[in-house]
Amino acid sequence: MPAPSLSPAELARYSRHLLLPELGLDGQDKLKAARVLVLGAGGLGSPAALYLAAAGVGTLGIADFDRVEAHNLQRQLLHDDTTVGQPKTASAAARLRATNPLIRVVPHEGRVTAANALALFAAYDVIVDGADNFPTRYLASDAAVLARRPLVFGSVHQFEGQVAVFAPHLGGPCHRCLFPAPPPAGSVPNCGEAGVLGALCGVIGSLQALETIKLLAGFGTPLIGRLLLADLLAPAFRTLTLARDPACAVCGRAPTIRDLRAENYDFACAAPPASLSMPNPNPSPADCPLEISVEETQRLLTTTPDAVTLIDVREPHELAICRIAAAQHIPMRQIPEHLPTLPRDKHLLIHCHHGGRSLRVTEFLRANGFPVVSNVAGGIAAWADRIEPEMARY
Repeated sequence: MPAPSLSPAELARYSRHLLLPELGLDGQDKLKAARVLVLGAGGLGSPAALYLAAAGVGTLGIADFDRVEAHNLQRQLLHDDTTVGQPKTASAAARLRATNPLIRVVPHEGRVTAANALALFAAYDVIVDGADNFPTRYLASDAAVLARRPLVFGSVHQFEGQVAVFAPHLGGPCHRCLFPAPPPAGSVPNCGEAGVLGALCGVIGSLQALETIKLLAGFGTPLIGRLLLADLLAPAFRTLTLARDPACAVCGRAPTIRDLRAENYDFACAAPPASLSMPNPNPSPADCPLEISVEETQRLLTTTPDAVTLIDVREPHELAICRIAAAQHIPMRQIPEHLPTLPRDKHLLIHCHHGGRSLRVTEFLRANGFPVVSNVAGGIAAWADRIEPEMARY
């Protein structure tokens, strides 16, 4: 009988795994030999990476370009107060090494791009998608198909989540089979606008870890060709069967996406690009841009305060955290009832947290006879970054 490849320390640490007939010593050996890349050290990447580290995945890569902020701590359990301001990869690597010093943690600081994704994915066996934006999600999906790597997909929104395993090389569909194209700009709020329950991230991220372990160790039935839907308000779980799309652009019979090109992922679903200047302090409808920068907003408030009105459409609890002194507060849901009182002889500047809600309000006002209205691109988050660095953030 061959000697076990696990050390005495590993045998002790993973003893509860070894007791499972479906996993056992053979499965634990497979986990030790495996290499998993987690995209994003955020809400989903945190629980997924923690459970994969604890499970004994031999090499765990963490890819992220962001830094830890205080508002992350409600759901991103790889980080804590002491790591605010640090690169997320550094914070995550320290936490994961503390969780299991017997594994190798490889931080990949920086963006995953069309130029580096294929080489990065080729170095790992399974990719766990914890991305929080559509360009990265589509890039990861396409790269996983081209690199022939399973992609363990997860997404969260408020109290609902989704999990699936996309693996055309194993007979299942890919992400584009289910979602051929990203949603229109401004149609889907991010968690900074819509909110997300922290514990929901724990549930969905843990399910992603579970699916990854099943794929690596070879037990159970992975979610290949199925989409798990979770509604934690009910609570309720249901599973949909997914069919592979023969016309899919990346995994279909005649694919049109055969390599990764940066222009295929140069889109934004939160808001269209901002216009960064507006020389006319009293614009006519014809020359009023849909969006202006926070710098231009500050200039208008300073140089022509009587010609503009800044309106904050966030919720009251957000206003309690931080606010721009010159702003009038009208929550988004109350805008329709305030139409009769809004000035039509001034340039209306609309802002929210990141710019998504305020863009929709801007478009609503324009459709209701207020042509001289502009969205403040980036919202109060951009204002805090570039105008008032001492402002509280969330």
